[in-house]
Amino acid sequence: MKHTYHIHGMTCNGCRSHVEETLSKIEGVSKATVDLDKTEATIEMESNIPIEKFQEALKKDGDRYSIHKQGEQHQHSKDKKKEQPNGKGKGTGTFYCPMHCEGDKTYDEPGDCPVCGMDLVEEQNLSATSMEQWTCPMHPEIVKDEAGSCPICGMDLVPMEVDSSAEEKTYKKLLKKFWIASVFTLPIFLIAMSEMLNNNPLYDIMEQKNWNWIQFVLSIPVVFYATWMFFERAYRSIKTWNLNMFTLIGIGAGVAWLFSVFGMLFPDVFPEQFKTELGAVHVYFEAATVILTLVLLGQLLEARAHSKTNSAVKELLKLAPNKAIKIVDDEEVEVSIDEIELNDILKVKPGDKIPVDGVIIEGETTIDESMITGEPIPVNKAENDKVSSGTINGNQSFLMKAEKVGSDTLLSQIIHMVNDASRSRAPIQNLADKVSGYFVPVVVLISIITFIVWSIWGPEPVYVYAFVNAIAVLIIACPCALGLATPMSVMVGVGKGAQNGVLIKNAEALEKMDKVNTLIVDKTGTITEGKPTVETVGAFNDALSEKEVLQYIVSLNTNSEHPLAEATVKYGKEHNAEILKSEDFSAVTGKGVEAKIDGKNVALGNPKMMEYAKADITSKMKDEAKSYQKQGKTVSYLSIDETVVGYVVIGDKIKETSAKAIKSLQDKGIDVIMLTGDNHDTAQAVASELNLADFKASMLPEDKLKEVEKLQKNGKVVAMAGDGINDAPALAKSDVGIAMGTGTDVAIESAMITLVKGDLHGIVKAKNLSNAVMKNIKQNLFFALIYNTLGVPIAAGVLFPFFGILLSPMIAALAMSFSSVSVIGNALRLRTIKV
Repeated sequence: MKHTYHIHGMTCNGCRSHVEETLSKIEGVSKATVDLDKTEATIEMESNIPIEKFQEALKKDGDRYSIHKQGEQHQHSKDKKKEQPNGKGKGTGTFYCPMHCEGDKTYDEPGDCPVCGMDLVEEQNLSATSMEQWTCPMHPEIVKDEAGSCPICGMDLVPMEVDSSAEEKTYKKLLKKFWIASVFTLPIFLIAMSEMLNNNPLYDIMEQKNWNWIQFVLSIPVVFYATWMFFERAYRSIKTWNLNMFTLIGIGAGVAWLFSVFGMLFPDVFPEQFKTELGAVHVYFEAATVILTLVLLGQLLEARAHSKTNSAVKELLKLAPNKAIKIVDDEEVEVSIDEIELNDILKVKPGDKIPVDGVIIEGETTIDESMITGEPIPVNKAENDKVSSGTINGNQSFLMKAEKVGSDTLLSQIIHMVNDASRSRAPIQNLADKVSGYFVPVVVLISIITFIVWSIWGPEPVYVYAFVNAIAVLIIACPCALGLATPMSVMVGVGKGAQNGVLIKNAEALEKMDKVNTLIVDKTGTITEGKPTVETVGAFNDALSEKEVLQYIVSLNTNSEHPLAEATVKYGKEHNAEILKSEDFSAVTGKGVEAKIDGKNVALGNPKMMEYAKADITSKMKDEAKSYQKQGKTVSYLSIDETVVGYVVIGDKIKETSAKAIKSLQDKGIDVIMLTGDNHDTAQAVASELNLADFKASMLPEDKLKEVEKLQKNGKVVAMAGDGINDAPALAKSDVGIAMGTGTDVAIESAMITLVKGDLHGIVKAKNLSNAVMKNIKQNLFFALIYNTLGVPIAAGVLFPFFGILLSPMIAALAMSFSSVSVIGNALRLRTIKV
């Protein structure tokens, strides 16, 4: 038997071979083949083996990978809701590795990454902030969702304090260990350094052997408590062969400490070179403990810096209100956000945050949407206008109807998208991953070669020089700086984009956007406001009046959801047009609509629709339409039984930002091309107003797709900006698809980049952001590579023959600790850029 299953959690060839090996060992499996690209496992077996057996084997192996049937939805760990005891613990229960060693894999509990050993970082989301709970100060087991009195003792309940985030707890834990390590390391360091004095006063108190024993005792809390986690991570990395920074630290510091202990216990084993004038063996307790303490300092600084990399999400979380005012039986009732349901009527008072996404049903106001769109000017809102969760009401009250609640709100979608994008991998990271794969074995090899070279050609005492320099090589090398270079910049950049209304779906979008040299834009809703209005309705003969033409147009369009159709229906209602019954309605993509009305075949649309309906447009009709089209208006023709009888003229105002944005993009060397389904004259008018040299009219969706393919064949990197519906094929085919969204209608899933405000200025922001992020990534990679390229040879002692310079393992540890911090610090500069 041969079955194919889907494998989740693989990110590299190491994962692939590991899963293959695990599945092959299961009894009854004759052969298992795993394909990394398809994320599939093909298993040949003598008789049918239940999938549960495979799942159990992978779970026992560390639960890093999962297997399930093809087409079956995998329950990702991030989707699991974690129950908190007594309602306590406001953490999200979702953790991930900051270096994304296993791609977008998340974990349910805090701890170390099983691949690189780094502390897992807690994901930020609304679950940690949406609900306020109350407890009794005398009986903490009592937890309520609202204020009141304790059912046991009658005392007033008090608000529960929100638990510290996981990263805050990690920071405090590391801080405590750092102070303990420092307290014990400092006297060890002073004792060791006193040996450099000619008349060491410490030797007047007791001899060197005894001071060595004191150093040993003081080192025990440092090694076996404060920094023991580094040795655990090193052991795990060697056991799983996921070699990393902690492998080098564990080997380097561990060898120095064990050598010192062995030297104290068995001094006679060592040659004279390793001994002092007093006959005691040189010990390196100070090197081991100082190295470990400095690495701990580096981890401490990293933990603090990590909390700033997702500060954008934290700022967005602050926008989410906890309470809302709900209208129940004409009375105002304060409720928790979690209690709001669809179609609830809510009251929003001046200065309040809007609780959920919805529509204004009574009143008007101005709303500050800057936190979501990045635009500082408040927006006027009236009845039937949409409002978004987290935005701030101006100085007037209004009533709204809830349309999207909980995880469906725009704010929740943005936070979810930022979290996902922050964990995604940019293609440029593949370079760092390849280098990191060979890094640790190469460094260990260089360390061994360093020891051999110094042992043969070094000055006396040769073994001491060889030993110290070999340890320095192990300690200074830092693969983590290389691994953090890309993820840190992506995380900060994606958050920065979200604050400016530019939603990035994944890191690949940022990298591709940086290379874009051609931008295709749709006209309606992209260059124009997408709020068409009917300007006039006309009849071509005396058989029908203008009122009757409007009647047919409205009757047809009541079945259509197209923006132009909505505009005509609205116009018809304003002019009291009677709606006739229609049958067999159908929309012809890119052309128009048709139906049967009173037994007649009625069609409405562009000239291609008239051809489709076999209705001829006379030259006189074309001339009449052309006068409107030259003003940038859209003209749709109406035909009845293969005869063109009338038309409707629709105008769509060009957005104020379009001209400025197009010029800015052209100044950056980007070719801007407008593709529209409208006629040539209308397109010409819009292009002239915007100084667009390149445009194409009468384009059907398949024509836009062909144009994208043609440009790509000519070596262009193409971005396509459209509304995500008619332009779906071209958006999917382009190198970077950009969805123009407004408010809650934002089509987050339809493109690689989504612009919340939905105008072309957002593309300028996206381009500036991608340029800044890619520049920052390249800086980080340069720092990490040049640091290791220079640091390792210096630690090995290449400068000693020329300048007499050697690098102490302690200085190497300090440099190593700050290398990762410097990469994170450089990434944090992205928070201050202007896009």
